[in-house]
Amino acid sequence: MSKKFLTIALSAALGLTATAVQAQTLDDVKARGHVLCGVTEGVPGFSNPDQNNNWVGLEVDYCRALGAAVFDDPDAVRYVPLTSAARFESLGNGNVDVLSRTTTWTMTRDTDLGLSFVGTMFYDGQGFVVRNADGITSAAELDGAAVCVESGTTTELNLADYAAANGLEIDTVVFVTRSEVVQAYLDGRCDAYTTDSSAIAAERTEFPDPSAHTILPEIISKEPLGPVVRAGDPQWFNIARWTYFALLNAEELGVTQANVDDMLGSENPEIRRLLGVEGDFGGPIGLTADWAYRIIKHIGNYGEAYDRHVGPSTPLALARGLNALWTDGGIQYAPPIR
Repeated sequence: MSKKFLTIALSAALGLTATAVQAQTLDDVKARGHVLCGVTEGVPGFSNPDQNNNWVGLEVDYCRALGAAVFDDPDAVRYVPLTSAARFESLGNGNVDVLSRTTTWTMTRDTDLGLSFVGTMFYDGQGFVVRNADGITSAAELDGAAVCVESGTTTELNLADYAAANGLEIDTVVFVTRSEVVQAYLDGRCDAYTTDSSAIAAERTEFPDPSAHTILPEIISKEPLGPVVRAGDPQWFNIARWTYFALLNAEELGVTQANVDDMLGSENPEIRRLLGVEGDFGGPIGLTADWAYRIIKHIGNYGEAYDRHVGPSTPLALARGLNALWTDGGIQYAPPIR
């Protein structure tokens, strides 16, 4: 019995030690002077280098919000482009502090990989794009078609499930990187390309002739896309999670990049807590009391970031849909700061 209790005690001690070792991301980030953010190899509207080689996009703005929260500087971020196949290993090995790169939240990823999903930045679903010249108007017409997919994604399994459920024979053509998949489709090596519908909309904007390609109406999966951090560091997880929640709460409360300074004088207790005027909700997670004010001052709220990068006035022209606030018919919803 004594050996059994010794083993249990030793295991518990090792667990505590492992947690203590891992629970230092914020210290590492501060010592380094910037956040290391894993991003895509380039998806317009989400994470993509602009013509000046600066990373921009909805997911990039989330990383910039972390930089603002920790350093009061949205530029205190370094971006690490990662393939889908390499992203989880890179995060697990500590090569990046956070993944913000169109990553789908699934049970296996959440429970088997030692990772924690922060939330759903973008509710999406898998779709298909085809050439108009082929006359395909529905995914149900893809029987016998060759379909390009990217390895290391949920796309392959979703496609196999859809084909099996609908009695379709589909030739899946797999490539390692997103750019290879897109180029293979453009070169005519496959009849269709499938991935998250938002990514298809983004990539189609860069096709030689976007109007020659149609996104089919079917959405064949649920793809909740969101930031991911390593498990075992509750402080960094809370910073990452509440950075996202602050963006949502700011939009719901009508706090914008333009009016945030005026809102410091608001009598609304929810706004006062959000901006750090009343109470200290930053101290318990290692941040200053005005951490959310910093985010909104530099980035704006979730709606502003959405409209700036993927909204109706952008080339992607994505309506808010499910990504509207719960008060506007969507399902974006953040717990209150109190």
